[in-house]
Amino acid sequence: MTLYLITVTILTCTPAYAWYPPYPTQSRLPGTSADPVIGQNQLYKVRAGDTLVELAPKAGLGFLALLRANPGADPWLLPTGGTVLLPYAFLLPPGIQPGITVNLAEMRLYYLWRETHGTHVRVYPVGIGRSGWDTPEGKFEITRKIVDPAWNPPASLRRENPQLPSRIPPGADNPLGEYWLGLSRDGYGIHGTNKPYGVGRRISHGCLRLYPADIRDLFARVETGTAVYIINRPLKFAHRDNRLFMEVHRPQEADSEALYREALEQVARMPWRGTINLEAIRREIALGRGVPTLVGGE
Repeated sequence: MTLYLITVTILTCTPAYAWYPPYPTQSRLPGTSADPVIGQNQLYKVRAGDTLVELAPKAGLGFLALLRANPGADPWLLPTGGTVLLPYAFLLPPGIQPGITVNLAEMRLYYLWRETHGTHVRVYPVGIGRSGWDTPEGKFEITRKIVDPAWNPPASLRRENPQLPSRIPPGADNPLGEYWLGLSRDGYGIHGTNKPYGVGRRISHGCLRLYPADIRDLFARVETGTAVYIINRPLKFAHRDNRLFMEVHRPQEADSEALYREALEQVARMPWRGTINLEAIRREIALGRGVPTLVGGE
């Protein structure tokens, strides 16, 4: 049981969309008889001069997600004519509810909404807080929506960087980008960026950075009062019929044995009584590819 749901399509150009799944029919959550894997991975054919650093924003993926999905790849030196896996397939975070859910471990933001004909999800890669400026976990809500926000660096940042002005007006030099969704925790928000290469990395001072096209799309979809859940779950499981799937977003400093024990505990709490491929679970934890993989059943 190895990598699951890779399309056979070899892409020679990157997708035109930023978020994924790109179309409403693909974003609808699967029914009770369908596999719980949403979206499809794709293979990209490397052209001369391609790098993972430049490919990530073109493909609408976070840099670290792209790097993890391609173990051993040199992010600056890709073999021309080779292939790169674009990890568009995913499992939903556990207990996801309508509104916004951010899973820090995978550096993805999920927007879940209900329509007459079903429930839909849209996924956006995010940049999160770096060490010492961790993005807070918990339940929040959107309290403000601002177009073309100005940025007033807090005193703590100005002490760290005395060159920072007290106010940066809207424009190309503003690190907040064109849109700001303020959270109910003062000083934190979801926003765009003037440095898209930071999306999908631990690079911010605690806020959540989206690609410009993604924040533009999300901003138009959410209202003040929208719930925001920020979690940190490196392991995700889902099952349907007699298939068990696993997705691992392993932190760099994580202990493999601790994650393995946690994985078995999570499975034990699930209503799953089929066979389990323990070797596949260990392998995925060791690699931490962030790709849905069949680890139990057929």
